[in-house]
Amino acid sequence: MANAEAPIEEVRSKAVDVEAVADAAERLRAASREAIGVTGDAEVHSLRATLRAANVGLYPVVALGSLVAVDQLSTQGLTIMGPEISGSLGIPRGSYALVLLLKTVVIALVSLPLAAAVQRRARRALVCIATALAWTVLTALSGFVVSVWGLLVLSLGAGAATASTRSVHEPLLLDSYPAEARVRIMSVYRGFDRVGEIVGPLLVGACTALLGLTWRGVFLAMGVTSLLATVVGSRLRDPGFGRWDTDRVRRIVRADAGQDEQLAEDDVQLGFFEIARRVMLIPTVRRVLAASAVVGMFLAPFFTYLAFFLQERWGMGPGARALFSAGTPVFGMVALRIFSRRGEELFRRDPAELLRLSGTLMAAGVVTIALGLFTPLFAPMVFLFGSGIAMLIVIQPAMGLPMYSIVPAHMRAHLAALQSIFIFGVGGAAGLLLLGGIDRRFGTAGAILSMAVPGLASGLILRRAASTVNTDLDHMLDSVVEEEEVKALLAKGTRLPMLSCRNIDFSYGQLQVLFGVDFTVDDGEMVALLGTNGAGKSTVLRVISGLGLPSRGTVRFRGADITFLEAERRVGLGIAQVPGGKAVFGPMRVVDNLRAIGYTHGRDRKAVEAGIEASFDAFPRLAERRNQLASTLSGGEQQMLGLATAFIIRPRLLLIDELSLGLAPIVVGELLEMVRQINRQGTSIVLVEQSVNVALSVVDHAYFMEKGEVRFDGAAADLLDRPDLLRSVFLEGASQGLATASSR
Repeated sequence: MANAEAPIEEVRSKAVDVEAVADAAERLRAASREAIGVTGDAEVHSLRATLRAANVGLYPVVALGSLVAVDQLSTQGLTIMGPEISGSLGIPRGSYALVLLLKTVVIALVSLPLAAAVQRRARRALVCIATALAWTVLTALSGFVVSVWGLLVLSLGAGAATASTRSVHEPLLLDSYPAEARVRIMSVYRGFDRVGEIVGPLLVGACTALLGLTWRGVFLAMGVTSLLATVVGSRLRDPGFGRWDTDRVRRIVRADAGQDEQLAEDDVQLGFFEIARRVMLIPTVRRVLAASAVVGMFLAPFFTYLAFFLQERWGMGPGARALFSAGTPVFGMVALRIFSRRGEELFRRDPAELLRLSGTLMAAGVVTIALGLFTPLFAPMVFLFGSGIAMLIVIQPAMGLPMYSIVPAHMRAHLAALQSIFIFGVGGAAGLLLLGGIDRRFGTAGAILSMAVPGLASGLILRRAASTVNTDLDHMLDSVVEEEEVKALLAKGTRLPMLSCRNIDFSYGQLQVLFGVDFTVDDGEMVALLGTNGAGKSTVLRVISGLGLPSRGTVRFRGADITFLEAERRVGLGIAQVPGGKAVFGPMRVVDNLRAIGYTHGRDRKAVEAGIEASFDAFPRLAERRNQLASTLSGGEQQMLGLATAFIIRPRLLLIDELSLGLAPIVVGELLEMVRQINRQGTSIVLVEQSVNVALSVVDHAYFMEKGEVRFDGAAADLLDRPDLLRSVFLEGASQGLATASSR
């Protein structure tokens, strides 16, 4: 019985009302949105005044911009000099395209380990400098290759190093500048990217046309240029995660709670894959990543085959191609200059407007490039290509800031890495493979044109993402506010419930089964979760134990947010579940089932054996059958074996799903007595049941669910006063159960 010294409702009254935490999120939402730059108005001060007020300078964006600019050199060299390199090394055009494809895949894949390297410690500046030095060396060495294998190895190495520009640069940039200037700063950063696209071709042209160097000399010159940029960026420092956004929100919460000092960080932190999974559950992120994959299907083939198109259609040599490649980014720089202030206004007013603009620009840019493919005159072709590319360039800051704003600051590198994978690894690879066949049949122009369809599709997907971005932004801010509010309450000595689930939504695919579920369990408490078949009871247990992740809401255990924690890590925290009818490994012996559960003790064999003996003491029938296969046990004995795990794990919270399902009353009585014994040892218990009389015989507090919603939350005895909930199927024997409960 939960807390024999006081009625359970009195115990519950001492715990903080979880709605108080929710109220804080609601009350501070407008201030939180303003803290990250979403004010609802379009008032924008000059960039100089904004930076002066924040006491920050231009060095971070100049340093990172210089690095991203020289990152373009190796790519530009491989693209522009493609015909010469493939001819010199005897590489067929298809094989050469494969080298570029593999490089893009490596860029995408390596971005994930780089994100993992910076998720716990703010060392992004160090990663940026180290990787820049690496690609500098590899770019210079590319001038000495003598075979396709040497080219492949160095290209892949350079791609791995430049992955930092995909996963680390923009998150570091966002944490270096105030929210009021971020669209313009990101536009400046992308302007440096365009500078690299201009300098790269000009460097190629100067080396080949003026100095008469071969492609080998070009790569040596690029290595020297990259080294200079690395020196420029050598003074970069990491300001920490969320300095200008989530830290502001936390300060607002602390001020509201009357706390002056910074509060301690959570002991429970998500691992790499847990963060990636958490990011992928955000609806806007899923749509943006889908759009990114489709964008990649267009962009990677377009830039890979562009040099071949210019050579075949217009007879342009390396010098002319270099000038063309240097000229088109100028259109992008002009577009970024026009967009930057307007984009800042749109973000301040409504981030959804930036995503809608991104979708429109994507579709318009693809159509414009398609027109340029078949323009018979050279000057209009240059204008159409430049204009189309400019629209695609503006998409990067227009789409980037809303996307980064809906994830916590320390998770932005993971989001950037995932987007890189979807653009280059998924979309780029699919586009290049698809174009290989189309190119052979319809020529280079036809191959590029065929990619206009996915380009248009990506524009539609981006516009759809606008419908969810504000909701996801509020969810992110609410989670930050709630986390800081909980820390403030704990700092004041407030006692929190052991388990708190708030506003939980959960879906199986497109079918939503939980709707705003609130659920709490206190230390030493036994709680019944009742309802009809399909009400969502077992799903709630899956969310608590980590077998299912909610699409919205939070799960807190002893104050720590465990919403996206892996199930096995929750076992380590003290959460265990006995699944209904599936609690044993049938092909294994009884004693081996218990030893399998003992993995939670690591190498402490004494603790495992002590737990097994405690289980056999509690369930003598299992001791008699210790060497039998679990599948040969009766249904009641299998449930006993499932409950026996509690004596080994000794959890703080035990979740029991359908304990009485299909069992005889006398067996159910034995099991319930063991549940009480487990509870007396200090374990809180959640008992999922359809049978009201069974539930009332062991618990004082009950929840009743119907159609995925909690319809009742209160004393178990009061549930009998709700005939609208307890239909006839539940009423049979309920009075008897209440009498049994009251006689204890």
